Amino acid sequence: MEATSTVFLQVILLLGGGIVAGTLFKRIGLGTVLGYLFAGIVLGPALRLVDGRDGSILHVGELGVVFLLFVIGLELKVGRLWRLRHQIFGLGLSQLVATGLALTGTAMLFGLGWRAAAVIGFGLAMSSTAFGLQILEEKGEMNTRYGQAAFSVLLFQDLAVVPLLALLPLLSTTSSGSGFDLEALAIAVGAILWLLLAGRFLLNPLFRILANAGAREVMIAAALFVVLGAGLLMQATGFSMGMGAFIAGVMLAESTYRHELEASIEPFRGILLGLFFMAVGLSLDLSVISRNWLLILAATPVVLVVKAVVLHVLTRAFGESRETSARVATLLPQGGEFGFVLFNTAVAAAILPAETASVLVAIVTLSMMLTPLTSWLGHRIPGGAEEEELDEDFDGAGSDVLMIGFSRFGQIVAQVLLSSGIDVTMIDNSAERIRTASRFGFRIYFGSGTNRDVLEAAGIRRALIVAVCTNKQETTDRIVDLIRAEFPEVRLFVRSYDRAHALSLRARGVDYELRETVESALVFGGETLKGLDVDPDIARRVVQDVRRRDHERLKLQEAEGLFAGRDMVVTRVVTPEPLVKPKQEAEVFYAGDGDDGTPTDRSARARRTEPVAK
Repeated sequence: MEATSTVFLQVILLLGGGIVAGTLFKRIGLGTVLGYLFAGIVLGPALRLVDGRDGSILHVGELGVVFLLFVIGLELKVGRLWRLRHQIFGLGLSQLVATGLALTGTAMLFGLGWRAAAVIGFGLAMSSTAFGLQILEEKGEMNTRYGQAAFSVLLFQDLAVVPLLALLPLLSTTSSGSGFDLEALAIAVGAILWLLLAGRFLLNPLFRILANAGAREVMIAAALFVVLGAGLLMQATGFSMGMGAFIAGVMLAESTYRHELEASIEPFRGILLGLFFMAVGLSLDLSVISRNWLLILAATPVVLVVKAVVLHVLTRAFGESRETSARVATLLPQGGEFGFVLFNTAVAAAILPAETASVLVAIVTLSMMLTPLTSWLGHRIPGGAEEEELDEDFDGAGSDVLMIGFSRFGQIVAQVLLSSGIDVTMIDNSAERIRTASRFGFRIYFGSGTNRDVLEAAGIRRALIVAVCTNKQETTDRIVDLIRAEFPEVRLFVRSYDRAHALSLRARGVDYELRETVESALVFGGETLKGLDVDPDIARRVVQDVRRRDHERLKLQEAEGLFAGRDMVVTRVVTPEPLVKPKQEAEVFYAGDGDDGTPTDRSARARRTEPVAK
């Protein structure tokens, strides 16, 4: 009972520390990752309230990385992953080899033998999947060009886990040198193939059955089962659990249940990933740091600089921009959690002494702690903000109406059309908006209306009407100009920004335009009149008259310019004549008779039924 109470107390302390530190660090702009690390250091090495040195909390927290990779896999279709193959096996392989050799040479300069230096070099060449991906997720940059490049590097490093571990027996001074197990490698490859086949032919039917059952808790349990089962299968064959979860996610990326699965996994991912970062702080051994603090403080910047320089040079060599290369280099210069495993395994194989492994773990931990700072510095480099990108196959696109832009305006238009039984193909260039809309069941595709190929793929030649509902004037103009030049037969219905924009669109020959606020403002004004107790019929006629005069003025401005028809604008209260001549004279209403039978004062409603001035 006492042991159980101790466990619960540690859980409460970890939760409380994570809540306080995560919130505080997020509010001051340093991010939750650094907050969780700080909480772990305070609760563990500093105050010794929680003991994380045995690694048990770290192992549980690693499940957060597993769930994170599963969620990322859900966002990556197989076709898109195939298109990233050059970055994964080109940039990823080049980074690992070049960084490993550079750090190996640096370690040898300090007098280490080549075997120990190779383990140190390639162990430190690995970056932290947890830190890198969490920062990308927090900033919403997973689908930017630099996010995809960073992800490709991390994914290849996860693939390299098996060969690096397999090479350790060959470096051991106590080994005969014949430790490369081809049978184990064949089993690992077979496990990947089995997981791919199971994902393609078993998972979708499984989730279809569970969804028809209608039990949400069963879907959650099934999601956890798939993630952990795939992870354990890969771990049993030598790969990381995260690799198995990632493959399972990719196999379900085409599934109609992927949004439900993501929502089911998300709470577990967030909590366990926070626990992982706190566990890294808990595992910090202050005694090792106190004995070797000078070496650690000197070696950590060296590791960060060497990795950042290599990453920047290679990313540029693979055709990325200066800004993208700098951001990748400042996101991934830290050591990774796989280094903990590699260094401990090297100790067991008598390649490294235990004291050296402890120093290396401290260097990796310190480099992790500095990651939010290096990433922040990378974002201070001048350059435009990167737009999130998604790949799209436009399967099933093409209908009578092609809608470009699905912001607040387009969503209401879509409701009108869909409620009338009209099929609509919708495209938008916001990945986040598409994810949100997809959760509500909308069929919406990622793409820019300023791209001719996207318009072709979305079925513009089939469309009877193209509804341009974008919310930026310059974007709307570019789309209209492109469609008028390339698809002149298409009818264009366009959302305009203001009066000047409406006139410019009419000059471009659009079939219909509407200022984005005019109708809502007319309705708002009419309801305000009703709120002032104006007779509803009079309020309606007032709104109709304002709409008519606005339309007539716009026609006049088309012919004579923007400043024509100024006399048609009411700028102050006037009283010469009724705005709309009433069909009968206004009557005087009374609120009611008093107790003595005498009329009371005229009510506000009676006053508002008199003619309304123009």
